[in-house]
Amino acid sequence: MRLLPLTAACAAAVLLSAGCASADKAQSCAEATQVISRTISEIGKVVDDPAAMRKKIDDGVADLENVANKAADTTLRDAVQGLADSLKKLDADDAKEAANTAQQVAADGADYLRKVSDACL
Repeated sequence: MRLLPLTAACAAAVLLSAGCASADKAQSCAEATQVISRTISEIGKVVDDPAAMRKKIDDGVADLENVANKAADTTLRDAVQGLADSLKKLDADDAKEAANTAQQVAADGADYLRKVSDACL
């Protein structure tokens, strides 16, 4: 009979820790989605200014890597880091490259938002 309260306490501890893990994942998912969306938007706003675009890309990479480093879920972390790695490879040295870069950021961003969404299900 003494085992019943102990078993109940252990089960409650497991449920609480699972709930916390789910809450942490939900928080990470929300933050990842927000940072990706903001990064795409900010880069798109400066398509006429290659120097400003480079700065927005660098800022976005830093923000994405920060989110990736905090994410406990491996799939989520890989998705966010994947977009950061993709952005690092982009150039925006002149107006033509900046326009192409903005299109690439939008396409990659949509792809990685889908990956984040899949990781968060």
